[in-house]
Amino acid sequence: MCFQARYIAKRMIYAFITVMVLTTITFILMHMLPGSPFSGNKAIRPAIQAALTAKYGLDKPVFEQYMIYMGNVCTGDLGNSLVSGRQVTDIIAGAFPVSLELGIRSLIFAVLIGLLLGVLAAVKRWKAWDTGIMIIALLGVSVPSFILGALLQYFLGVKLYEVTGMHVFDIIGWKGESSKLLPSFALAFGTIAVVSRLMRSSMLEVLEKDYITTARMKGLSKKQIIFSHCLRNAIMPVITVLGPMTAVLFTGTFAIENVFSIPGLGKYFVDSVRSNDYPVIVGTTLFFGIFLVLCNLIVDIIHSLVDPRIKLGGVDGEG
Repeated sequence: MCFQARYIAKRMIYAFITVMVLTTITFILMHMLPGSPFSGNKAIRPAIQAALTAKYGLDKPVFEQYMIYMGNVCTGDLGNSLVSGRQVTDIIAGAFPVSLELGIRSLIFAVLIGLLLGVLAAVKRWKAWDTGIMIIALLGVSVPSFILGALLQYFLGVKLYEVTGMHVFDIIGWKGESSKLLPSFALAFGTIAVVSRLMRSSMLEVLEKDYITTARMKGLSKKQIIFSHCLRNAIMPVITVLGPMTAVLFTGTFAIENVFSIPGLGKYFVDSVRSNDYPVIVGTTLFFGIFLVLCNLIVDIIHSLVDPRIKLGGVDGEG
């Protein structure tokens, strides 16, 4: 238990430092954007502009603005949108569940389909199945998700309706299963390719181990060898990269949400960058940073629980 407590405490310290660095870099980059938060927005009256400028210290030196913002963040105040006037926390609370659902659906697709294809490619090594799956994997790492999303909209949305007269998939919005399958798959496709290639390589390595040879000599069937002896060890590299994969999927929602007009947090983030909406930019970046750091922390703990050779306290005998 003391090893677990030390490990979690150490990871939390690292997480805090990561979030602070992320927030600082974002704040600096934000101030490098051309124009002011009110550029091109004639709907904000001069009196409101003056009040917002005073509240966020936009008329003060950058360092003072940074200190004001960090003080607000430490008290849980992410501020108000300079464009809409809504609280950033309200924007996150309303939009993030959509992005979360999209990310979870894509992660499930990526893991299940990727593992299945990887195992199949390894078992059917150098056969047509293996070649076909590796071609799919090559396409997955080569074609951006937003390009694939546009192609799916055209062929499975527009063309399929023209040919069959059947409205199978909705290509805009986020209502019902018919509108959720295409964006989820488009977002997951690149990660499916990564998981399948990684799982194939890991399975091939495990299949060459001595204990697999022993299992074959004992007369165990191929199904027993794969499911009882190979999968647990072969899946470890996939679990190891699960944190970064989650990060890729959730940051990938920015493009997909714009292509499919999904009202998620990524769409708000892109809109805030276009309008120089400083509080929304920094607030959503900080939120995503904390969320992804927590994802990596959870994956590290799961990894250590799945593989008993890994000690939660770090190096064996530490402390």
